[in-house]
Amino acid sequence: MGFLSSIDISGSALTAQRLRMDVISENIANAETTMTDTGEPYRRKVCVMGERQPFSSVLDGEMAKGVMVSNIVEDNSDFELEYDPDNPLANEEGYVLKPNVDEVEEIIDMMEATRSYEANVTALNATKNMAAKALSIGD
Repeated sequence: MGFLSSIDISGSALTAQRLRMDVISENIANAETTMTDTGEPYRRKVCVMGERQPFSSVLDGEMAKGVMVSNIVEDNSDFELEYDPDNPLANEEGYVLKPNVDEVEEIIDMMEATRSYEANVTALNATKNMAAKALSIGD
């Protein structure tokens, strides 16, 4: 595996983790959204990671080179129920459906994505430093 492949792998991971952070931010921003266009509360979204394999590597029979967000899916767990009989969105029993977003879980996911992003930046910088040292050998 060459230097450019290493940089490409780290770059794909940076892109995937950035998208994951964007989705987590959307979840946190909508943690109190009780009505969407569908008429339901906001549903938490989750990134599904998959391997990224350039078409040329498929033709050559090589292994996957990197990571990508293969899909963004909605979490189908139950909505939270909150007793608020004065709310216009309350049902006959006085309960309002709240989004299935747990803000603590989202913050933990954000910390994990941030650490992964930082680790890939470190790997990218190490690869750049190795390439620079390899170029200076001939001097």
